[in-house]
Amino acid sequence: MKLPESIETSRLRLRKPSLSDADAIFNDYAQDEEVVRYLVWRTHKDIAETRVFLERCIQAWEGRSNVPYAIERKEDGRLLGMIEAMMGPHSAGAGYVIARAHWGQGYMPEALKALNSLVLAQPEIYRMEILCDVDNLASARVMEKVGMQREGLLRRRSIHPAIGPEPRDCYLYALVR
Repeated sequence: MKLPESIETSRLRLRKPSLSDADAIFNDYAQDEEVVRYLVWRTHKDIAETRVFLERCIQAWEGRSNVPYAIERKEDGRLLGMIEAMMGPHSAGAGYVIARAHWGQGYMPEALKALNSLVLAQPEIYRMEILCDVDNLASARVMEKVGMQREGLLRRRSIHPAIGPEPRDCYLYALVR
């Protein structure tokens, strides 16, 4: 299975991340507690932590089981966030993050729709699924906008360290072919 290093939509370019993305990621969202509130990682304390994260993202491309993309606006090349496909044997998962300055502008549904289409076009993949915290209404809305359906509630499923140390309830959304 091989996803391309770049995906284009009408307004966005999803591309393989690079170490040169560190400043934008750190300054625009990785240290923003509101952005990481429902994520599975804590805010980055310094730019070095962001660089280590990006090194892992770049290495992930070698194995191709996790395929992270930087999301940039085509019009000006500004990095807006990231989205990642996590490939399994018959299904895939995804995760995403976008800087607060770009919330509510339709960028994440556009990126997720493109990623879902590409992943589900892989002959061996029949399902794309994503979890979101039950209180993360904005993320639930992103998935609903791209046609994903809420399949259920997974109780005490995921730890979101910005909220607390205990697992939280999550909704499972999926799109199948």
